[in-house]
Amino acid sequence: MTQVLQRHKLFTDKSNKCDLQEVKQENEANEELKKELREKSMELQRLKGDELQGLEMDDLIRLEKLVEGGLSRVVKIKELELVEENTMLKQQAEGYLIHNSITMDEEYDVIVLGTGLKECILSGLLSVDGLKVLHMDKNDYYGGESSSINLIQLWKRFRGNDQPPEGLGASREYNVDMIPKFMMANGILVRVLIHANVTKYLNFKAVDGSFVYNKGKIHKVPATDVEALKSPLMGLFEKRRARKFFVFVQEFEESDPKTHEGMDLNSITAKELITKYELEDNTIDFIGHALALHSNDSYLDQPAMDFVKRMKLYAESLARFQAGSPYIYPLYGLGELPQAFARLSAVYGGTYMLNKPQCQVEFGGDGKVIGVTSEGETAKCKKVVCDPSYLPDKVQKVGKVARAICIMSHPIPDTDESHSAQVILPQKQLGRKSDMYLFCCSYTHNVAPKGKYIAFVSAEAETDNPEVELKPGVDLLGPVDEIFFDTYDTFVPTNDSDADQCFISKSYDATTHFESTVTDVLAMYTKITGKVLDLSVDLSAASAGADQ
Repeated sequence: MTQVLQRHKLFTDKSNKCDLQEVKQENEANEELKKELREKSMELQRLKGDELQGLEMDDLIRLEKLVEGGLSRVVKIKELELVEENTMLKQQAEGYLIHNSITMDEEYDVIVLGTGLKECILSGLLSVDGLKVLHMDKNDYYGGESSSINLIQLWKRFRGNDQPPEGLGASREYNVDMIPKFMMANGILVRVLIHANVTKYLNFKAVDGSFVYNKGKIHKVPATDVEALKSPLMGLFEKRRARKFFVFVQEFEESDPKTHEGMDLNSITAKELITKYELEDNTIDFIGHALALHSNDSYLDQPAMDFVKRMKLYAESLARFQAGSPYIYPLYGLGELPQAFARLSAVYGGTYMLNKPQCQVEFGGDGKVIGVTSEGETAKCKKVVCDPSYLPDKVQKVGKVARAICIMSHPIPDTDESHSAQVILPQKQLGRKSDMYLFCCSYTHNVAPKGKYIAFVSAEAETDNPEVELKPGVDLLGPVDEIFFDTYDTFVPTNDSDADQCFISKSYDATTHFESTVTDVLAMYTKITGKVLDLSVDLSAASAGADQ
């Protein structure tokens, strides 16, 4: 456009110095330039999305290619900027860690063992509270069981070699989360991230879809009265009953008795509340498991207040970013979360020591913890926070999680081509005691090369054969390029933390969302500090979008 204007000016200046013949020629050239200028102006308007009326199909296709080409260049530059910014933040954090790498022979308020997500969140929060924190890990990497690994690391872990097929793409482009979980957009973890001010270290993107398995098919989860009327999950009369129930939930305010319809939700059970609206079993199934996110049907005998609050959280999270689901997920995977809280702790004076083998917790004569010994050095402390692997004699095995990790070249079928999605398979639909979960993420969240998808199928193991047990979920994925089966034991603490001052986290469950995980973290924080974490934060401080 600039070149056209310059040429137009050049010809105008010259015309004053030419004879009539030259003037005529220059005028003709001017007219051509004016025509070209009008065409360029029109093209610019069309690139902006204006003045599209009257275009032929060929013109529209050509315009679409121009826009796509420009957009892809913008996205590429944006991704490079994000990578550069992420690298810079990591380098800054490493600087803090090196600065704080001192000997263990000191006394600390708290020693944290393990760099899993739960432990890193607590380490960051306690450091912000002004406590002197030493954070140690027997591994030489962050994340523990909740780490993200590349393709070569995945092959070493499950196949015993470091030679994945070349057709899967570059190893460095994979960030495969070992404990994949989506975050509710208005959920507790987002509030914790904002409270701790670690959102500056992270970039999030909305998850495309939220689905439920019902009667052999995958359906979008209806979360509002309007969506209930459109959903194929219910018949005509059931839709009307469900709509009334959704309206009650949307309008319910705990502090306003007028919205309670004469019911005390702390006294009546979820089953009694649902009975009032005469909902069918299939409707109860997807509401309880896909909206309220209960992993089994025990919630039906619990007070209805928690059930309604969970449904409201789902609907509010769905409305927040106007995406296809209530969930968000970090770019480059969940491995970014432990590192973000580790940086936070380091900024507030926390000391980090990785690759510290045989971390032995020491106790005094009164049974209380007095320190941790590793490689002949002992760091004294008043409290210890750790995952179950560091104090095996103070935990109890309560179950096992079975999971399948899949690499695919397509989205999960029947999920509206969603590049990221959760599918919940309620227990009754499969004749199980607890739910099964499908998780899918892809190159749009920078966890795999372009065109590749990472899918997980997970469930509380009810047999000793994960391949057979997970088959109903794996079959829903369609063709897979590679698949890995795995199981891990789950533990809960059995100690009296008041007596020994050891605060042990629970193992990660089979769910593909963070609500139960963060509940454990907050309960531990209250036990450690004696106070409740203030989560009354401005949720707008964290953002995510479909195109980030």
